Amino acid sequence: MPVFFQHRINADTRLGIWKIEETEAFFKGNVPQHRDVTHPHKRLQHLAGRFLLQFLAPDFPYELVQIADTRKPFLPDDRYHFSISHCGDYAAAIVSRSARVGIDIEVPVPRLAGIRHKFLSPEEQDRFGLMPADDDDLCKLTGLWSAKEAVYKWYGKGGLDFRTDMPLYPGSDISLVSCRFTPTGEELSVQVHSLAPLMLAWVMS
Repeated sequence: MPVFFQHRINADTRLGIWKIEETEAFFKGNVPQHRDVTHPHKRLQHLAGRFLLQFLAPDFPYELVQIADTRKPFLPDDRYHFSISHCGDYAAAIVSRSARVGIDIEVPVPRLAGIRHKFLSPEEQDRFGLMPADDDDLCKLTGLWSAKEAVYKWYGKGGLDFRTDMPLYPGSDISLVSCRFTPTGEELSVQVHSLAPLMLAWVMS
């Protein structure tokens, strides 16, 4: 069973990461495909994410999943709040009965350093000790990108400016990032972890 990582956050909330080693036939025998995905690997990621939902919550009704206009999957009755992420040969999901959630996984890639200005303000880069010409701390940079992606999925309504709507601040320890979510005024705590070869970020409230 290719469970790469799993974590029980509390009695109502679990997250997991699945390393995709199975064929498409395996997943199709276990979960329905809700939308047409033409690219074979993206289709495999899609199916693995749905499979992971029921692995984390055996009674998860994935046959009832709908897709919002913002492309966020959801259950109409909010029986579960959930979020899914894919990257390469990995799928991640977080499922909760009681809290809104968002999750993201990323593999650090050098090109992220060249676009940091699109998602991090100069003040944020200074707060986290990222020098303008420093490409060495790619894991830190990827973790901050992943944190904002997790918040974006937690919100689920789209239309956010990554630089101004979700400024990040260092938390109380190395794995915690604080986000002052300006559209609602909420203060969010985002967990960020390095799980080579991935960076994982998740948020709940």
